Amino acid sequence: MPLASTLRMAALALLWGSGFLWIKLALNHGLSPVQLTIARCALGTVVLLVLARSAGQRLPRSRATWGHLFVAALFCNAVPFALFGLGEQTVDSGVAGVLNATTPLWSLLIGVVLGTDRGLGAVRSAGLFLGFAGTLLIFAPWQRSGLLSWGALALLAAAASYAVAFAYMARRLTDRRAPLAMSAAQLLAATGLSALALPAAGPLHPDLTGLLAVTALGVLATGVTFYLNYRLIADEGPTSAATVGYLLPVVSVALGAVVLDEDVSVRVVVGVAVVLAGVGLTRLHPRRSPTPPVTSVPPTPPVTSVPPTPPVTSVPPKRPVTSVPPTPPVPPSPPVPPVPSVAARRDGRDAYRSPAAP
Repeated sequence: MPLASTLRMAALALLWGSGFLWIKLALNHGLSPVQLTIARCALGTVVLLVLARSAGQRLPRSRATWGHLFVAALFCNAVPFALFGLGEQTVDSGVAGVLNATTPLWSLLIGVVLGTDRGLGAVRSAGLFLGFAGTLLIFAPWQRSGLLSWGALALLAAAASYAVAFAYMARRLTDRRAPLAMSAAQLLAATGLSALALPAAGPLHPDLTGLLAVTALGVLATGVTFYLNYRLIADEGPTSAATVGYLLPVVSVALGAVVLDEDVSVRVVVGVAVVLAGVGLTRLHPRRSPTPPVTSVPPTPPVTSVPPTPPVTSVPPKRPVTSVPPTPPVPPSPPVPPVPSVAARRDGRDAYRSPAAP
């Protein structure tokens, strides 16, 4: 892989994985989940609109496309962004990054339920089992009174919402001619949907750390990551871009431990490894039966020679056209006698007299 693509992948993993850290900092410094969601969508929209305009891409104009964008924005942006804000009120940022990595597991389950992914197989079934077993290992519900906290359930619901959005977008939003403009339009729709919950946002009193955290979340972890992901897909293909998803839990756990002093026990590390192993197994597609070899086609029999076309007999020459005798000249018309004046005309016995003068 070229050095530029490697650096872009590392930057994408760092910025994307740091989003869980920025969410935690913004929540701890005066922002509510609703305020965080609206600010994140709005700032990301501004970044993508600038990038789309510089790339010569325009927002879609079709009403049908905007309808699909609103559905995608609901399940891919507005709902999961708000759920991550709610979940990280009680769950560490590193664990939130790990639960975000369960999105492929939910995607596979949705595909099996809807019948769009029938090739589950033993390997991918084992991947599903490992993925959710690793999630339980991280939370260790046997050490707590309840199965899972409401914050953990909100984070799992956010990952499932991403899976629903990806399935819908794969069917309804397949136009790749203007990805930056489509992403900007989607975040613009998400901003409008999130603003509907503004009355429930609560008082706004963030400090400087909270403002810097939400700015980094919207500009870097949302707007710029969209652009870097688009460039990585264009340069290296979707397989290399999907590899970044395996790095996000590592980045989120590491940043949470270093910056926020979150507890990283051996159990959490093992749980992260089990989740990533399960996700990796679910990405393996079942082998297809080899295509039978194509039998050789018998040679086409040679085409028999076509007999030559008989020569066309010569056409007898046409008889010469006899000359037409010249038309005799038309004799000139006799001269018309001059008309006598009124005073001089007579017709026998009566004479024509001019009218008398008054």
